[in-house]
Amino acid sequence: MLTEEEKKDIRYMKAALAQAKKAYKLGEVPIGCVIVYEDRIIGRGYNRRNTDRTPLAHAEITAIKKAVKTIKDWRLEECKLYVTLEPCQMCSGAIVQARIPEVIMGAENPKAGCAGSVMDILNNPQFNHQVMVKKGVLQEECSSLLKKFFEELRTRNKAAKLQRRSEDQVEE
Repeated sequence: MLTEEEKKDIRYMKAALAQAKKAYKLGEVPIGCVIVYEDRIIGRGYNRRNTDRTPLAHAEITAIKKAVKTIKDWRLEECKLYVTLEPCQMCSGAIVQARIPEVIMGAENPKAGCAGSVMDILNNPQFNHQVMVKKGVLQEECSSLLKKFFEELRTRNKAAKLQRRSEDQVEE
């Protein structure tokens, strides 16, 4: 039997997954994020790095921008951030700077995660703010969406490479 807290975590992670699916439809790495304050979503975001042509267009950064605009304060001290993939160093730094007290994440990121995988920016005692981290909420759903995306990307890249080879042979 799930606790009320676990039910909320699942509900909000599903909302983050819905954001990730928007990125997926754009051909972006499917990462989504929502920020919750007083049991309502005040910020949403999804990965748009290629679409917006900027390394700053991460799901967490977009959600933080929208959340601070909504509550009219840069401090998100009573909020929870739900994200489908472990935050990178930039997003982890922004989470610390925004004073977000809790991050709930789906999949871990062993290559670039900064909530414990590669390093732990969120709980570095040298910073003035540490973040409680909950891992593995809807982990399978979050991971499988990412795996599907990268499998399709590899297939597309392989097909494009074969097409270029074919075109090169025709030119010769």
